[in-house]
Amino acid sequence: MTREEEESTILRKEILKKVREFHGAAFNEVPFSPSETAVPVSGKTFDADELERLVDASLDFWLTTGRYAARLERELAAYVGVRFAFLCNSGSSANLLAISTLTSQSLEDRAMNVGDEIITVAAGFPTTVNPIFQNGLVPVFIDVDLSTLNADINQLEEALGPRTKGVFMAHTLGNPFDLEQVLEFTKRNNLWLIEDNCDALGSIYDGKLTGGFGDLSTLSMYPAHHITTGEGGSVFTDNNELKPIVESFREWGRDCWCEPGVDNTCGRRFDYTLGDLPYGYDHKYIYSHLGYNLKMTDMQAAVGVAQMEKLPSFVQSRKDNFHYLKSGLSELETYFEFHIATEKSDPSWFGFPITIRKDAPFSRNDIISFLESRKIATRLLFGGNLIKQPAYQGRTFKTVSDLPISNRIATDTFWIGLYPGLTKSALDYTISSFRDFVQS
Repeated sequence: MTREEEESTILRKEILKKVREFHGAAFNEVPFSPSETAVPVSGKTFDADELERLVDASLDFWLTTGRYAARLERELAAYVGVRFAFLCNSGSSANLLAISTLTSQSLEDRAMNVGDEIITVAAGFPTTVNPIFQNGLVPVFIDVDLSTLNADINQLEEALGPRTKGVFMAHTLGNPFDLEQVLEFTKRNNLWLIEDNCDALGSIYDGKLTGGFGDLSTLSMYPAHHITTGEGGSVFTDNNELKPIVESFREWGRDCWCEPGVDNTCGRRFDYTLGDLPYGYDHKYIYSHLGYNLKMTDMQAAVGVAQMEKLPSFVQSRKDNFHYLKSGLSELETYFEFHIATEKSDPSWFGFPITIRKDAPFSRNDIISFLESRKIATRLLFGGNLIKQPAYQGRTFKTVSDLPISNRIATDTFWIGLYPGLTKSALDYTISSFRDFVQS
């Protein structure tokens, strides 16, 4: 090591020590005070480790994907139980990458072409469905089961048509959909399965983590989610054929698979004849897909590396908080329907969902207004019935049935927070506020 390298190493250690001191001074925990402290539905949970990693990455001044990104991809893949994870800049981009990957003509007769159909649910988040439209495909919306808020499996056969190529659904609020039935359906009909696992990192179905069942799965690392990199997402697969396609769509559509800053990994950089290009055209500038640039920066990935160390405790907190809320609110089941985990599953809950019973003497707006007046945040179940949203008016899609449960969700369902940053005092305040509302 040179003298300059020794000096920079010493300075880096001093800077990172000061960063930890800064965290202690700047991010003091404020005691919870009922009616004064907000109770958010979600939020980032971090300590000095994340701040230290972030600054460490910034000192490298490696502004694109780098050493931390490579480490985070390895750790995420190992956690989910698949071979490959591909970081990107958001969960929405992960969904776009997953759908786009399946349009690659290298997949031959299994490639999704314009006009092909994908089965999904109407009661979901827009970015599960948007990439279907954006790739010229047709979503076929099925309804959900009110007890779990996941797909009504009985409607899959009716949704199947001669142009059906895949199923793309989310594990709603962390509650796994019926993977056994969906996998049987997709395998029997030679369909692709994409798991939107954005809200469900750490959820278990039949002893296995979600995100490892589908041909592809996706993850969001937005601050609201189970771990965060700020903005960020990932695509997962165990499929060797899909691996280079995901990478290509993520990185401009290039045919080359060299890591950033690396040349000639294949050993024949100037020895290709592809498309109508002249022989020997530089492989680094040959494009096989209509791709994007959706990579994550190393500074974001550095935060994710620190978050991964805390993931098991985050997951356990979400499970504990769900059961704590359900136990505390159980006496109010006359007015509220509390949703259940899918059979064979152990959810890493994203939120605590509630549906107003039809005969309740109040509306969803009544209870939400009351909770918000007490600084207890609420959220609706994403888009409700998506086909009623302005963005989808006039677009080409199909539906199975009149989607009565999705319509009910649009009117009567909401959810409250249970993320690890909420203390027992905050949860107790939430429970007592529900009781006060009912008693009033």
